[in-house]
Amino acid sequence: MLKVLDSAVPIACWSCSIGHNDSTLFCPHCSKIQPPPGGDYFSVFGLTPQLNLDLPALEAEFHRLSRKVHPDRFARAGENEREWSLADTALLNDAYRTLKEPIYRTEYLLKLVGEEIGEEHSGKDRKGQKDPSRVPADLLEEVFELNMQLEEMRMGRKMGENDPALQADLEQAKTKFEGLLAAVDQDLRTEWQTWDAGGDDARLSAQKTMVGLLDRRRYLSNLVRDVTETLGA
Repeated sequence: MLKVLDSAVPIACWSCSIGHNDSTLFCPHCSKIQPPPGGDYFSVFGLTPQLNLDLPALEAEFHRLSRKVHPDRFARAGENEREWSLADTALLNDAYRTLKEPIYRTEYLLKLVGEEIGEEHSGKDRKGQKDPSRVPADLLEEVFELNMQLEEMRMGRKMGENDPALQADLEQAKTKFEGLLAAVDQDLRTEWQTWDAGGDDARLSAQKTMVGLLDRRRYLSNLVRDVTETLGA
């Protein structure tokens, strides 16, 4: 079952003037469509921010709301309602795309609580410069060797040469990095449990751990991509 949000900022309905929370797409009193709600993507579905979600329930609620806000239902409505239908539909789609994907959902929640997430922050210090200390230390030597192998493979391909041993090494490296990615995803799920169930101190610790795990995941994903592209060239 979806965990329903208990309270939100009250706002008066434009049609019946009765107050309701500002996270709803429709007035609970007169059922009129409302302007795009404030708050976050979780509140669009009536959820408290959390990392473990009932995905089948989320999908069912998405389809239910999508049918209700579909622009075809407001073809003969007033201009404001037609515009709100389009805006609510776009918001609903964005919210669903973000919350249904585990990594997007994790990144989004961490941004909500003030963490700096994304490629623009990964591996950079406070001045925006690359910070080598944020590159996974246990991978430095291995990645240095990998980059040399990738360059050797690219140069060989340009010259029409093929080195089966080198290709086998790269395929083995790809398998290893994919395994490390899977381990990161498992570690993230463990931190989800801590964040969802924890108090302030536990959540803060889980947040910092997840930021580090996402940095590592992004780094590993880039390695897997580079190897895959080189092997497939």
